[in-house]
Amino acid sequence: MTDLGTPARGAATGTGDRSRPRAALPALCVTQIVSWGIVYYAFPVLNPQITAATGWPAGTTTAAFSLGLVVSALAGIRVGRMLDRRGPRSVMTVGSAVGVVSLLIVAAAPNVPVFIVGWALAGLAMAATFYQPAFAALTRWWAPDHIRALTIVTLAGGLASTVFAPLTAALADDLSWRHTYLVLAGILAAVTIPAHALALRAPWPDAPTRPAHAATGADTVGRGRPFLLLAAAFTLSSFAMYAVVVALVPLLLERGYTTSQAAWALGIGGAGQTLGRTLYATLARRTTATARTRILMALGGLTTAAFAAVTGPYVLIAAVSVAAGMVRGNLTLLQATAITDRWGVAHYGRLSGLLAAPATTAAALAPFAGAALTVPLGGYAPLFFLLAAVSTAAALIAPAHFSETDVCRTSRSRWTR
Repeated sequence: MTDLGTPARGAATGTGDRSRPRAALPALCVTQIVSWGIVYYAFPVLNPQITAATGWPAGTTTAAFSLGLVVSALAGIRVGRMLDRRGPRSVMTVGSAVGVVSLLIVAAAPNVPVFIVGWALAGLAMAATFYQPAFAALTRWWAPDHIRALTIVTLAGGLASTVFAPLTAALADDLSWRHTYLVLAGILAAVTIPAHALALRAPWPDAPTRPAHAATGADTVGRGRPFLLLAAAFTLSSFAMYAVVVALVPLLLERGYTTSQAAWALGIGGAGQTLGRTLYATLARRTTATARTRILMALGGLTTAAFAAVTGPYVLIAAVSVAAGMVRGNLTLLQATAITDRWGVAHYGRLSGLLAAPATTAAALAPFAGAALTVPLGGYAPLFFLLAAVSTAAALIAPAHFSETDVCRTSRSRWTR
């Protein structure tokens, strides 16, 4: 493998290093938009039509979708191991095909059990095509310039809802929900299968060795107290973050704002998310892994508490939503780089799968748990204060993971060949 210690700055676009497939980064940008947009974001748009047409309870259909997220979390561990050994091409190509099949099953489902099977299969596709495998590919191919590449692909991924939520709604205006899913499955097949098969053909580099950690394998790291505490912090943070996203509209409706105002407040957070991701590289250069983990999780708690405390005017609520979105955008990249910041890239796929599994499960359960907690808490404002406390707890756990000496030593040895 070429020396990654002296890459050309243009390498994030595939130039300057023959080991990096030139088409991989643009292809992954496109496939993340399409995969997230169709497999994930189309469901909340179509779910009202699904329940109206079938008579299935909304709670049941949503539970089926959440099951897919849980399956994705669990399957991600195995997928991570496969990525470390084989690279992303076969994993993501097969995952795209599985995603197409899962949507065809969902579209044709005659009853709830088959609908659930379709979403369980979609969970396998999510594990093999969403951010985790894309991050693993870019981290191995683009290191040590991987933060730039990760930022680019997450900026693109952030457009998934912007593109496919309105497209799905437009299709549903003229088609049934079943035919809409058939059209979306066709788009998924036409774009993602050939893109993954053709653009990810570069040789998979051997994992770099790091003398300071040569004897430390993935199993040892994964069972260690630092890793377990890091996973706990991300799990708490993910639970709070996703519960806030789902509960924001009900919070604002509870305060007398219109549905349109609440939807815009939620949507403008997406713009903040994109803005926040453009700032992560600067934050990473100026802080240690420990410091930025503490800062971002604490800011997550602060913005969540601000939602609970700020009742108006509307422009101030919109400003809080932008700030919260910026934090969410940075947290995505924080998790994407958490392994390399501490243990390098040697076992990135497996360790990132282990790290993401509980966090993704928490994200899947957060909407239900958040809605259930509003009853004993007496409303959405107390819920947001509780979620702020959860984010703060995550920030307090994170500093115990590593001393500054550990972080510096890992940084010095990370890319040693």
